[in-house]
Amino acid sequence: MQWRKFAKNSTLMGMQAALPHRIPSNLGKSSLPGEPRERLIVALDVSTSAAAQKVVKAVGDSAFTYKVGMQLYTAEGPQAVRDLVAAGRRVFLDLKYHDIPNTVAAAVREAARLGVSMLTVHATGGDKMMRAAVDAARSANPALIVLAVSVLTSLNQNDLERVGMQGTVLDEVLRVSALALENGCQGVVASPHEAAALRKKLGNDFIIVTPGVRPAGSGHGDQARVLTPGEAIAAGASYIVVGRPITEAADPAAEARAILGQIG
Repeated sequence: MQWRKFAKNSTLMGMQAALPHRIPSNLGKSSLPGEPRERLIVALDVSTSAAAQKVVKAVGDSAFTYKVGMQLYTAEGPQAVRDLVAAGRRVFLDLKYHDIPNTVAAAVREAARLGVSMLTVHATGGDKMMRAAVDAARSANPALIVLAVSVLTSLNQNDLERVGMQGTVLDEVLRVSALALENGCQGVVASPHEAAALRKKLGNDFIIVTPGVRPAGSGHGDQARVLTPGEAIAAGASYIVVGRPITEAADPAAEARAILGQIG
């Protein structure tokens, strides 16, 4: 089953006119999917491949895509990705590359060889780094989607001020997201709180992946900017990422189905 690129046809507005590279040729336009399970990304924030495989088996057909982040990748290495790909699952490799352009480009090429469908770079790495990542992805696998991380969902206004960033969280998300799209990234990672503003300012022809999603009634953990699955989708998210509410549930399959119900 091919990876779908979720975007709505629309007239570009405002800032979009200044984004000549914002719709890469491998992305195109398509309508939003009818099945909620195609929009759920399950975060495998676990320490072993065995634990990851247990979650995947428990979730079953309620999700097609799984996020491999720093914890699992550090513990098990690229084999964890290979195992998921071999099992027919799509992999969102969320390592948030942030380094000099040559190093990031090399890492992206290695990720493409692993068969991942989507990966992340930090937007604050700048124009050259993001362009290098996009160019490497296109040369290695034109279907590979490069997303730019805007502002981590664990950060709030005070956190940004502490590291010297000016303006509001929303200002920063909009600024670096525009930069990412200018440099060819097919989408961004942002909290659901910024999704509606991103759609209004930058349009609908790019992907928004939203972590910081928590089912109604669950705790926020270390996330600062949180919405429910239904609220995130309504705000304009293409995909939602949910980890601990599913992976730490007594019945991951039941939790995943409940989240799909909220999306629907």
